[in-house]
Formats: sequence, structure tokens, C-alpha cells
Amino acid sequence: MTSQTPIEIVTALLDAFAREDIAGALETIDDDIAYTNVSLPTINGKRKVAGVLGGVAKKSWVGFNYRMLNVSSDEAGVVLTERVDELRFGRLHLQFWVCGRFEIREGRIVVWRDYFDYFDMTKELLRGIAALALPSVQKPLPAAA
Repeated sequence: MTSQTPIEIVTALLDAFAREDIAGALETIDDDIAYTNVSLPTINGKRKVAGVLGGVAKKSWVGFNYRMLNVSSDEAGVVLTERVDELRFGRLHLQFWVCGRFEIREGRIVVWRDYFDYFDMTKELLRGIAALALPSVQKPLPAAA
């Protein structure tokens, strides 16, 4: 059990992933986590989630960052996030809006569900490609909330 609030637990997960601290990220999740990027298959279990997060961190040309825009939680341990995620593939950066829903039980994340818009991602892919030739097209992540 932890003395962290549900919001602190979710923030610790995202911060650790952004630092490529996979061990730190995994400390926040339950062995039986269900992780879903909505419209994609659900990944069940800490070991499989570790494979996804670790696969990103192992590639020097792939990275993750984010900016929290809004975050809230309730008494039941449900945390809602509104954020901008950034995926980096070498010089190609994609920044897109994400709404996350996390369920916390006994100090661990048991459900992690992210919602995003494929049209928004497609626009950001085009912006990222354009920024390869014209770097001024790439916008910085929004200021932290």
C-alpha cells in the first residue's frame, strides 16, 4: 500500500515512462492490469505491459513525453486525465490529445484506458512530416498545467 494519492500514482507512471524509467513505471501498476488504447486490443497483465513500455524505451530513436492539461479523481480511485502525448520516432514528433481513465486499487493502477482521435493523430503525423523539412511547423508541447 502507498500513501500517494491516485493522481500522484498516475502522474508517477507517466513521468517515469517519459524518463524511460520502465522499472519506476511498473512499480505503479498492478500485476493484473488491463491496459487499453481504445479501438486497439486490451493488453492484460503487468508482464505484457512491461513488454510494450520496455519496447519503446529500448529503441534509442523512439520516445514518449506528455503534458497534463487537466486531471481529477474521485473517492473510488478513478483518475481522469486530459493531456497531450508526444511520440517521437527519430526527428518525427507526433503530439495529440489523449483522455485517460485510470482505476487505482490498493495503491496500484488496475485499469489504464486511453482514448484518442485517429483524425487528430493523422493531422499530427502530417504536421510532423512537414516539420522534418520546416522545423518551425512543429509546435512545442503545451506548458504544464
